[in-house]
Amino acid sequence: MHGVSVAPLVIGIASSPAERRQLARLLGGSDAFLIVSNVEQAREFLGVGDLPPVVPPPLPPARAEVAQRPQPPPDLSVDSDRRVLRWRDQEIDLTRLEHDVLLCLVDAPGQVWTYERLHLEVWGNRHLGRGSDMHSVVRRVRRKLARLNAAATIHAVRGVGFRLAPI
Repeated sequence: MHGVSVAPLVIGIASSPAERRQLARLLGGSDAFLIVSNVEQAREFLGVGDLPPVVPPPLPPARAEVAQRPQPPPDLSVDSDRRVLRWRDQEIDLTRLEHDVLLCLVDAPGQVWTYERLHLEVWGNRHLGRGSDMHSVVRRVRRKLARLNAAATIHAVRGVGFRLAPI
C-alpha cells in the first residue's frame, strides 16, 4: 500500500440507542465512522471473527461529552420565532430554508452535516442530483454572516456536506 492514501475509519461500539447517538456526536468530526451494537458486529465487519474477545472501555459520561462539544460563538443565535439571525446587537432576516439550514449547523457546531442528512432535515426528502439548491442556500447564509461580521463561517467538506466553524 506504499503511496496509496487511505482515509481513517473509526469503529465505535455502543449497545443502546442513546449511547449510539452520543457516540455519533463524539465522532461527528471524523472522516468516516461506523457504529455497531456489539463486538461481534465489529468483528464481522472487519472479517476477524476468530480473535479473542475484547472488552471495550465504557463511554464517558454525558456531562463530559457536552463540555468537549464545540459551541457556537456566544453572540451568535437563531431566533426561530422571528426567523432572524442575531450576532451581538445586529439582526438579519432569514428565509425558511436559510433558517432551517443554519439551525441544523448551529445546533452542532464543528459537526459535519452530510448533504443527505441536511436535505432530509430541511427539505424533507432525500438528496438527489447535484445539490445546487443546498449550495445556493449556504451561499446566501454565508453572505448574511459576513454582513453581520459574525465570528463563524460555514465550511464545505468536499463531497460530504457542511459544518459551522466558529472562528
